[in-house]
Amino acid sequence: MDQSVAVTPPDKAVPTKYGVFSGLWAGRLDGMYDAKLAVQTISSNGKVTVTYAWGTLGDNHPGEAAGVGRIVGTTLKLERLPNGADVSFVMRPDGTLAGTVRLAGQTYTGAFLKQ
Repeated sequence: MDQSVAVTPPDKAVPTKYGVFSGLWAGRLDGMYDAKLAVQTISSNGKVTVTYAWGTLGDNHPGEAAGVGRIVGTTLKLERLPNGADVSFVMRPDGTLAGTVRLAGQTYTGAFLKQ
């Protein structure tokens, strides 16, 4: 992930249930594909800005994309990324994220840990 990617801590108006998503996360999809998520900003209504970076994933070459999304309940769902991926993350009780990436008819899953 580009070193210029910055995370802005959520302000006091952001509910804690949304604020826990803030930060840098790293994970491995299907145990072999590295990915990172930076939840850069979170608004009080659950809207987020992110940067998502991935390694080789199927036929898709490594890359990085800025995106937006929304937190509803315990799920952060991003709008479709430029490479066509649909990405979502569910906050688990242990503070990790369960990531799901759907791309080109395939579904990849993995755990993401806060960095």
